Amino acid sequence: MNRPESLSPVGRQLLDRRSFMRNTGFALGGVGLAQLLARDGHAASDNPTEFSGKAPIRPAIDHNNPYLPRSGHFEPAAKQVLIIYCPGAVSHVDTFDYKPDLAKFHGQKPPGIPAVTFEGPTGNIAKPFWDFRPRGKSGKMVSDLLPNLGSHVDEFCFVHSLHTQTSAHPQGENFMNTGFTMEGFPSFGSWVTYALGSECDELPAFVAINDPRGMARSGKNNFGNGFLPAAFQGTGFTAKSPPSNLRRPKGYSAADDRATISLLERLNGNHLDRYPGDADLAARIASYELAGKMQSSVPDMMELSSEPTSIHKEYGTDTGTEVKREYAKNCILARRLLEKGVRVVQLFNGSDPSGGNGITNWDSHSNIADTHAMQAEIMDQPTAALIGDLKRRGMLDDTLIVWATEFGRMPFLQGNGTGRDHNPDAFTCFLAGAGVKKAHSYGQSDRFGAKAEIDPVEVYDFNATILHLMGLDHERLSYYHNGIERRLTNVHGHVIKDLLA
Repeated sequence: MNRPESLSPVGRQLLDRRSFMRNTGFALGGVGLAQLLARDGHAASDNPTEFSGKAPIRPAIDHNNPYLPRSGHFEPAAKQVLIIYCPGAVSHVDTFDYKPDLAKFHGQKPPGIPAVTFEGPTGNIAKPFWDFRPRGKSGKMVSDLLPNLGSHVDEFCFVHSLHTQTSAHPQGENFMNTGFTMEGFPSFGSWVTYALGSECDELPAFVAINDPRGMARSGKNNFGNGFLPAAFQGTGFTAKSPPSNLRRPKGYSAADDRATISLLERLNGNHLDRYPGDADLAARIASYELAGKMQSSVPDMMELSSEPTSIHKEYGTDTGTEVKREYAKNCILARRLLEKGVRVVQLFNGSDPSGGNGITNWDSHSNIADTHAMQAEIMDQPTAALIGDLKRRGMLDDTLIVWATEFGRMPFLQGNGTGRDHNPDAFTCFLAGAGVKKAHSYGQSDRFGAKAEIDPVEVYDFNATILHLMGLDHERLSYYHNGIERRLTNVHGHVIKDLLA
């Protein structure tokens, strides 16, 4: 190889004494300046800051045991959360958002009503299909569609001014459960278990109990891990369909099982020693080890026959339609999971295997009087019993309940005259339990329930508040992905302080 006989001009400068002294002086001066700026608080910290000016907080996760309990950012009001999610868009004006003007203008078409909405031409204003009446000591107006839930209104903190970015179900479900209308983002439950781990070491940290009829429109997106480590995705099962492949094969004794597990632990440990720092491998081993523990814990958890007859009667496992009975069993399962210390339980009331439209969920574009009544028959008694049971056992002291749907429904009928169309501009959800005000209503929709009018609440605000109740700062809980500090609330959201006890 031919080598140059002399150095380049730049190379010669590096060997020149005066240049060396000059460059060294500049360098040392820069180091001194950086130290002075850091001392006075003007320099960047070791951790990057986002637009809010706060440094992201990423939990310190032991990849060999990703489910170990971790501390939040501050003292939490709630240690666990139960999400009761109703796909299909529950009509707020027929359930919890009382609007007397709907009766006053029934059958009319006041100025300002749009000519066309999501599914076509609009009809006239329609009064609620069920009468409203005052409930509880607070006198909160709730319709006769949900009398059992209505009996617990003194425990609830309603948000009547929610609005969302979309009027389509898949995107609406994504937005409510992941903070983004697009797919591929972590669900709320994944963010919480990523941050906090779990108090229970023999069951998943995050369990999604799907509706007896199947999964909602967005499917596993509603409880998926997105770009977070796979260990934090929700585990889906129901009272009727436990996790697969947990039963010991016939002819295989408990001693054989223990010996096999012991051998696998040694082999996995040796393999992990060869690849230290491989988070995916560690998470995979941890998931297999959890599955091994679930072989003994899940069968006991699924044995609902051990519950007293009074509990089955309270939840309604022996009355009504088959779907209602199965949903009631799911509610009992939810309580048992929370008792065991599972961090997040997401309970679905409604599915979407064939387009919904009031048949499998709350999406009532036609015959709302029949379809909403059918869904309420499934949801009302078991859900109310679950809330009452948690309260009776003292579990609401540490458990936050979130009842939610993706958007509301219009105060006027569709052109067919029997259903209500999607309404992204106003809907109602409620919180209950640890850390929230009781018998409280926040925000208002307009006189017809068409748009959020007073103290409007974005879904970002709703999720920020829930994270706050779990002891997490939504502006700091982040995960670095594809060059962006990602978070559940994107770059939005404010904690609604008026909801906090």
